[in-house]
Amino acid sequence: MTQIAIVTVSDRASRGDYEDLGGPAIEHWLRDVLATPCDFVRRIVPDGLESVRDVLIELCDQHGVDLVLTTGGTGPSPRDLTPEAMQQVITKELLGFGEIMRQASLRHVRTAILSRQTAGVRGRSLIINLPGKPASIDVCLDAVFPAVPYCLELIGAAPIIPNPALFG
Repeated sequence: MTQIAIVTVSDRASRGDYEDLGGPAIEHWLRDVLATPCDFVRRIVPDGLESVRDVLIELCDQHGVDLVLTTGGTGPSPRDLTPEAMQQVITKELLGFGEIMRQASLRHVRTAILSRQTAGVRGRSLIINLPGKPASIDVCLDAVFPAVPYCLELIGAAPIIPNPALFG
């Protein structure tokens, strides 16, 4: 069975000061579009290089998840280090994911150019960095998800099958 990890990167959410909205938004979106049964693993970690890097390594290497979707930590503020953490763990960066997510987001948010989403591969895991806002998550997943099943196939991960009515 395909394993999908959802990692919320937020100082406030990790302390319990703020309700995690991004993680549930990702899971809801996936449950709506996937025809494949999946196991979901959820984590909430504080912003920062080590916290994000360590959870990505744990999920990919110890749990063997097929797909990791992060939310948060992709902006320009000093604590937004999700892309830098991912750079430390991936073997291949997939720049097209970030390019397409920013293009799609720019149609809705004029500041989308400030977002630093990207994607990469670690072993047989695909990691995609998404923004933190639920509306932006939907826009980004709608834009890049058609490439995800094929990418998982190419890297030897467990398959996922999107609902053909939504992604024909």
